[in-house]
Amino acid sequence: MARKSSPAREPQTPHALRLFNTLTRTVEPVTPLRAGHVSIYTCGPTVYREVHIGNLRSFMMADWIRRTLTLDGLAVRHVKNITDVGHMRQDVLDRGEDKLIAQALKEGKTPWEIAAYYTEAFLRDERRLNILPADVFPRATDHIAEMIRVTGDLLSRDIAYEGNGNIFFSVAKFPDYGALSGNLLELLGAGMHTASELDSYKRAPEDFPLWKAAEPGRLMAWESPWGMGFPGWHIECTAMSIKHLGPQLDIHTGGVDNIFPHHEDERAQSEAWTGLRFARHWVHGQHLLADGLKMAKSTGNAYSLSDVVARGFDPLALRYLFTQVKYRARVNFTFRALRAAQVALDRLREHVAWLVREAGDEVPRGRMLQHARMDEFQVALHDDLNLPRAMATTWAVARDSTMPTATRLGLLTLFDEALGLGLRDYTTEHASRRAAHVSSLASALPVVSDEKSPEALVTLATRRSQARSRHRWKQADSLRARLRAAGWEPRDHRDHTLLVPAIVNERLISHSSEIPSRLDQPDTCAISVCLLAHENHDELERTLASVMRQRGQIDIEVIITDNGSTGQTYRWLRDLDQAGQRDGVPVRVIFADHDMGFAAGRNAALRAAGGRLIVVLDTSIELTGPIWDAIIPALEDATVGVAGPFGLVTDDLKDYREDAGPDVDAIEQYLMVCRRETLREVGLPDERFRFYRLMDLDWSLEFKRSGYRAVVLPELRECLIKHPHREWESLSDDERATKSKKNFDLYYRRRHHAGSLLVAAYDPEQGAPWGHDHEIADDTLREPRFEHPPMEGAGGHTHEHKHWPDHAHTHEHTHEPAERWHQPHTLAHYVPHRHEPTVAKRAKRQPERSATRTSKS
Repeated sequence: MARKSSPAREPQTPHALRLFNTLTRTVEPVTPLRAGHVSIYTCGPTVYREVHIGNLRSFMMADWIRRTLTLDGLAVRHVKNITDVGHMRQDVLDRGEDKLIAQALKEGKTPWEIAAYYTEAFLRDERRLNILPADVFPRATDHIAEMIRVTGDLLSRDIAYEGNGNIFFSVAKFPDYGALSGNLLELLGAGMHTASELDSYKRAPEDFPLWKAAEPGRLMAWESPWGMGFPGWHIECTAMSIKHLGPQLDIHTGGVDNIFPHHEDERAQSEAWTGLRFARHWVHGQHLLADGLKMAKSTGNAYSLSDVVARGFDPLALRYLFTQVKYRARVNFTFRALRAAQVALDRLREHVAWLVREAGDEVPRGRMLQHARMDEFQVALHDDLNLPRAMATTWAVARDSTMPTATRLGLLTLFDEALGLGLRDYTTEHASRRAAHVSSLASALPVVSDEKSPEALVTLATRRSQARSRHRWKQADSLRARLRAAGWEPRDHRDHTLLVPAIVNERLISHSSEIPSRLDQPDTCAISVCLLAHENHDELERTLASVMRQRGQIDIEVIITDNGSTGQTYRWLRDLDQAGQRDGVPVRVIFADHDMGFAAGRNAALRAAGGRLIVVLDTSIELTGPIWDAIIPALEDATVGVAGPFGLVTDDLKDYREDAGPDVDAIEQYLMVCRRETLREVGLPDERFRFYRLMDLDWSLEFKRSGYRAVVLPELRECLIKHPHREWESLSDDERATKSKKNFDLYYRRRHHAGSLLVAAYDPEQGAPWGHDHEIADDTLREPRFEHPPMEGAGGHTHEHKHWPDHAHTHEHTHEPAERWHQPHTLAHYVPHRHEPTVAKRAKRQPERSATRTSKS
């Protein structure tokens, strides 16, 4: 996969590119080892799946650096590795962490087949994003001999050592270890723990493997002087970069998540082997976020370029979006932001297209290199790759009507050599299509179509232009709506109107609060069924079809929140939303431009619901009977706040168990029913619950805090099938524990004082529904009813619990020291508190309740 390096030419600018060097923590000029030539090594992908757009942002950063240096007249040799080998031992593989081999086993293919498939997918993504191909794409599996050689040399020099066929790098032999990442060697060992039997062969916990002994049956293993084995993670980059670029590099790029341990270890072994400074400049791009979270498969927000394209976006709109923020700043990705980038890119293309038609002869490139605007553009790029400022110059030139058109076109063409937006390529490709669709009808302005479109649409656009010229705005708006409905967007310019394909989903939301709340509005139907979608087409279709089969004569509506789905789920929901109904039942789809989280997605639908009753339904549920016959009468009881088929009770607010009720402490979220009017008083779920678990417990306790009952309707179980929960089943044990712990901590901080709400604490002598408040002096707390300032060490405080209608008592809460609050993986040990009621012990069960809710005093 070798390519010729970018050709050298005489430098055209006195400026030098200055980049932030992670090693020195300063912005420094890039000074090549060899005058006029720059070597760049980029940590490439591990090819076990499609890379996500956060990874692609890092590769675009390297591409912009390369393009800037080339525009400066320097010859650039760029090497980008392909990691097509697994680095984990079998005990780790069994936990699903050796991603390449795990994916091969999952798909029933060999690791080599998986690697070849996703290598081509990666190269295709780079082409679509206009990323210049590296001069060399070395594959790890083609460089095993080089890795063995480096490992053997380090071993012979006593910088590495052997342990049962495994070769480890001795970090203590490299005194400068930690300079890149800022980690202190004396603190590293304390923070490491034994993860597998491999660690028992290390002399120090911070030492890392260069070569690993292969376990029996391993798919990817090679002969070595130490027996059958496979390389460690870091050794491959040392072997490949030095082979193709020499012992010293000018620039080494990657994402910030590569800094430690990968780049720290790579630097240590490389410099220990060669005795030379490995990379003069280390450049790292920041994370891409979605809803404030790092983009990663584990958080469910790892969008691929295919996902972007599936939603109707041009891949280069993503490239444009990334020019709006500096590479060292985090970017919060949303499809709404991408839509704005698409519009801006289209408008920039339109400027260039107009210039192409008007410019005639272009100004020679040499003259453009000397232009003041060119100097301004390069100054921005040289300032630590300040792309936002470079784009401001680009737009200034595009809009400068005082500048000759040929000069503007020449500058924009030159700018694009660095930006890589393919402005002239797009103009050339579509020029003939534009020319073919200039309207010949009598009109105030000519109409040009960006793509082939039916003549009827061009006629509509022409009529709209005529209406606008005559100030008939109502008619023009109506015609614009018809064009949009047909999938086209009219763009108005001074001397023409351009028809471009409309970007789908104009109604994207980023937050649930963007949906106007209907809680205070009159009922529009009997029941609103609320569903949540996120890459779950099959389950969603099954649940929706079952609702349609069982609706009977009930006046229902269906509201679905789509939490940033792509592919099949998104396309299916888009068609469903455009239809506006399913089997005669009104259906509304709310499209979020990213995964807002479980509770936020629920809240969007709850805010949009207009039914007297609201049914919150999980897509693991398939209805087999008419649930309405049970839920409608149950919610006629004013004391009931929330009901459902599956109930839970607890004695300590930590460990919950199923209970047949009728009164319980929580209703499970598989099927929850409440009155819409009650939601006005109780409120919506806490949106900090991004994962589904424990949100239902927290919300149920909010109903009970407001004085309502949580009631099990066992007859509902006969009307449904509870299928395995897709999201839960897709997680590993470690992922389940991590996500559950985060939600438990949130839930327990809010509810650890809620013992008086429990069924176990019910006092039959009071004969009233539950409900209480907390009096806390600190009114600056976000939830003063449930939370309190941090406790220092062990200590206690009291809260008065007010029961309705006329009872109050005090609980004293004794807190253990904070350092004992969090114990790993055992719910029973989270945030321990001891509740000591000052009232008599309460009955464990309660009698049947009156159908009339007691008013609060």
